[in-house]
Amino acid sequence: MTGSLPNNRNVRAFLRGMAELGYVYGRNFVTEPRGTEAKSAVADLVGLQVDVIVATGAGTALSLFKEATTTIPIVMTAAPDPVGEGFVQNLAHPGGNFTGMSLQSLELTGKRLQLLKELVPGTETIGILWDSTSPELWPTARTFGQSHGWKLLSVEIRDFREIAAAFNTAADAGAGALLVPASGLLFSRTNQIAELAALRRLPAMYELRPFVDSGGLVSYGANIEDIWQRAATYVDKILRGAKPAELPIEQPTKFELVINSRAATALGLTISPSILIRADEVID
Repeated sequence: MTGSLPNNRNVRAFLRGMAELGYVYGRNFVTEPRGTEAKSAVADLVGLQVDVIVATGAGTALSLFKEATTTIPIVMTAAPDPVGEGFVQNLAHPGGNFTGMSLQSLELTGKRLQLLKELVPGTETIGILWDSTSPELWPTARTFGQSHGWKLLSVEIRDFREIAAAFNTAADAGAGALLVPASGLLFSRTNQIAELAALRRLPAMYELRPFVDSGGLVSYGANIEDIWQRAATYVDKILRGAKPAELPIEQPTKFELVINSRAATALGLTISPSILIRADEVID
């Protein structure tokens, strides 16, 4: 995440957005990357009195920043539910020091389940992975599943050390497929998640594309790189004097279906033409 040419694709997208707005790294601005899994890292960043903080919506990052500062502008990238989680008053008028983009994650739960049933039509049970950073996923999925008469299995993960065991639990309980969120515990471990799904031969639908880039089967959701690039427009407005409280929260308007054909072949799945024609990209 460091410097003008970081390895992290999302940060690169953000810097690309800044460049398109005329900002030159090292002359007009610099970045101070920090992990946000510990309060000490957040406190360190806040203590630097930076002008703007661009923060991922995954995990506990936003909650930690909410506790740490009420004055430094926070630009959210892909917050799952900024109103429900209390970061803003409403989408049109955030009202505090938070603004940015929402992810509309929960709203797409039903669509992801429908696509998964199409991809794996013979499966009777779908496992729903969730953790404390995505607590609303299970009740949302359960309600949708009940309305369609589908059997769903709750697989809660309380700690990153339980991830491997969760896949074993799902497979042993008879799950024929999985729904995997881009939660705080899981999104930072896309390679491990994709490997475990392949090992247990569990077709999985993911919330965001990076899981598929890591070898996962399929994802349906907003383009996370586009969202990070859009974050640059918020930073620009704030640096020019705009107040976060007055900058409306943006919601993604385009969602992409990405399929990894190599993962499908390894799982013995044949993707139907009706799904392939809807895919925005098929990774060979």
